[in-house]
Amino acid sequence: MADQLNLLGEGQVIPTALHTEMQQSYLEYAMSVIVGRALPDVRDGMKPVHRRIVYAMHELGLTPDRPYRKCARVVGDVLGKYHPHGDQAVYDALVRMVQDFSSRYPVLAGHGNFGSVDNDPPAAMRYTETRLATIGHEALLGGISEAIVEFIGNFDNSQQEPVVLPAQLPFLLLNGSSGIAVGMATNIPPHNAGEVIDGLIALIDRPELSDDKLFELIPGPDFPTGGEIIDRSGVQEAYRTGRGSIPVRGVASFEEIQLGRGRHRRPAIVVTELPFQVNKAGWIEKMADLVNQGRLEGISDIRDESDRDGMRVVIELKREANPQLVLNQLYKLTPLQSNFGVILLALVDGQPRQLSLREMLQHFLNFREETLVRQYSHELEEAESRAHLVEGLLAALDNLDRVIDILRRAPDGTTARHQLQAELGLSDRQSDAILAMPLRRLTGLEQQNLRREAETLGQTIQELQGLLSDRRELLKALKKELRALKRKFGDPRRTRIPHPEELAAEAEMLAEIVEEAIAEEEMVLEFTHRGYVQRRSPKAFQRQQRSEAEAGAIQELDSTDDFTVQTVQARSNQELLVLTRGGKAYTLDVGDIPPTTRRSKGTPVIALHEALQGDPDAIVSQIVLPDDLSDRYLIMLTAQGRIKRLPLSDLSRLTSRGLTALKLKDGDELAYAIVAQAGLQMVLATSGGRMLRFPIDDEQLPIMGRTAQGAPGARLRRQERIVGCVAVPAGSKVILMTERGYSKRLPIETLRLGNRGDIGMPALQFESKTDTLASIISATEGPVLMALTSGDRLLRLPVDTIPVGNKAETGDRVIQTKRDERIVWLGAIAPSP
Repeated sequence: MADQLNLLGEGQVIPTALHTEMQQSYLEYAMSVIVGRALPDVRDGMKPVHRRIVYAMHELGLTPDRPYRKCARVVGDVLGKYHPHGDQAVYDALVRMVQDFSSRYPVLAGHGNFGSVDNDPPAAMRYTETRLATIGHEALLGGISEAIVEFIGNFDNSQQEPVVLPAQLPFLLLNGSSGIAVGMATNIPPHNAGEVIDGLIALIDRPELSDDKLFELIPGPDFPTGGEIIDRSGVQEAYRTGRGSIPVRGVASFEEIQLGRGRHRRPAIVVTELPFQVNKAGWIEKMADLVNQGRLEGISDIRDESDRDGMRVVIELKREANPQLVLNQLYKLTPLQSNFGVILLALVDGQPRQLSLREMLQHFLNFREETLVRQYSHELEEAESRAHLVEGLLAALDNLDRVIDILRRAPDGTTARHQLQAELGLSDRQSDAILAMPLRRLTGLEQQNLRREAETLGQTIQELQGLLSDRRELLKALKKELRALKRKFGDPRRTRIPHPEELAAEAEMLAEIVEEAIAEEEMVLEFTHRGYVQRRSPKAFQRQQRSEAEAGAIQELDSTDDFTVQTVQARSNQELLVLTRGGKAYTLDVGDIPPTTRRSKGTPVIALHEALQGDPDAIVSQIVLPDDLSDRYLIMLTAQGRIKRLPLSDLSRLTSRGLTALKLKDGDELAYAIVAQAGLQMVLATSGGRMLRFPIDDEQLPIMGRTAQGAPGARLRRQERIVGCVAVPAGSKVILMTERGYSKRLPIETLRLGNRGDIGMPALQFESKTDTLASIISATEGPVLMALTSGDRLLRLPVDTIPVGNKAETGDRVIQTKRDERIVWLGAIAPSP
């Protein structure tokens, strides 16, 4: 049997802690992704894959004046020489550099199908063709050489590739960039070339230029798809800090259309521009879904009439619809208005940094100045070298007879070179140039050309020396170059930025229209056990109550049955606050809730807000906000017993992203949320039958910030949990219900007034050791009590039939539960409006 090979050898096993190796390896991976893939360089605005594509096309000679070449050929060159990754990743990057709806100034020109704003995929790389666009050839690659920018070896050191391209314009701002690295991301919007160049020139002239003046020159992003930026504050925050949110909306106009001869004219909304990166086909589908759900009213038809001349989506309205109100709903419910999250993150000296607009411009100016110094130094070296040769040729022409005599008598070239150097004082290079000079250079015309070239070279050398020795002259040359680029590539702004006064006037007009069009319609909202909301008129609600009363005191439920757990009177101009188990808060207009038809079971609450649609069980509470929010507070209680008070005014008119109303610890979740006023008393109840009562004031329950975790509300024993809380005035009663169906009404004065965070006191004696408290509600919530059992039985009983007891009593068994059946929910029906 052969001996086993010792592959490791002696002393080659290095013990390493697993966490150390994992930490080091992950850090190396993270930096590889950050530097080598995901983030652009602040100097040329390119990621490695984009830089390699552009340079490979430069090497292939795909200039704007040459024919297009198959994209497959370009991708193959990039993969084989510079970028050893997937071909589809390279092609996807190439496609984006061609798309005029993705890049504000595409650096590549394409021939064929490169996709569309409808998110149509591009054709395969074997069908499409590409070449460098003029701006990419001249302003990104112009004069590239190893003398101007650094080159490094490729992955196998068989080729040289540039570390950075000699960009003459800040393409990072012109075309923007987006990317997700490890633990960080970048999202830079595109800008207008003329405005950015104006900003660069202003910073050259006045480095101390104020931010406000700079923002006047560069007022905001300029997206290739146009649109409108409706809030300058988000732009300025992003420009100052490197991070911000810019609300952008599409451009729409009102028209009257006639669908056929003799037919009535109808109002229509015509959308001609969409926010950047909004999928037109997806947006139209979203609108259609909202119309079918009844959440978007007043629309009778949607047609996409876009063609190669531009976008045109016609939204035909019903005759009675108000176009401005419908448009406002489109802004609110669809991506016709969306936020562009700005993160100005780029690589500076190989390190990721979040930059302000001024810093991005300054880094580019520093790079451009350095590039110009290297370029002019290289040109000076070449001019001086050529001038040296021309000087030698002219010296030979001035001593032509002597040169001919030396050449005639010399036995070989080496001897001739030495004699020329000795007799005419020439260098090796000058002597070699004379020996290689053809006879035609001896003509009078050629002599004149040489003397003219010598004069031109002298002027060039003098100019270049002046540029390199005087920074002011260098900056003048840079400004001259920038102005020339602006004249060649500058174009009008596409994204409109309305003046704040114009936006204020529009908002005022819309408020007047809304006030006139939307009457304060009275309604009743019924929230069901399965997460639906039903919007009924007061009369329809009364009929519903009568039919439910006729159903009997006990109702057997099946898997499809649903029932009302909360009833709220509301008006169409009020807001509905929705709170989730994760502590997030969202608001929506009550008027946006569709009316419930006779056969409908209502609308899922999660369908009313996009952010809620991921988790149907996430909703904890729905609260209709009152008109007067002063002295009104939201009190939140978590499953682990932490409690927090927040002004209700902080939760009104939230953005579509909502906000964090309560920060939670790991393993905790929001369990209860109620609205209360100062002066009421808070009562917390635990499953062990203990209750804690304390006043709602600044001492016991101080107001906290939105990101606070809250304070301990009640101490919990082992195997104990919070089962409810109420905020009631002094002298009130609460209803307690155990899992086995025992209940009583308890005056809160029988409970000792304690302090928040105490353990509380026993408020209920249990008939059985296995029984626990199921719930607590206020005795004034409604005249009829409802209880749901684990056996899917819904039981109703009048509140006044529940006995009043003290804290030492068990109460009466008002519900006869079956074996292994328990009470799982308790509520009350509000009286008819």
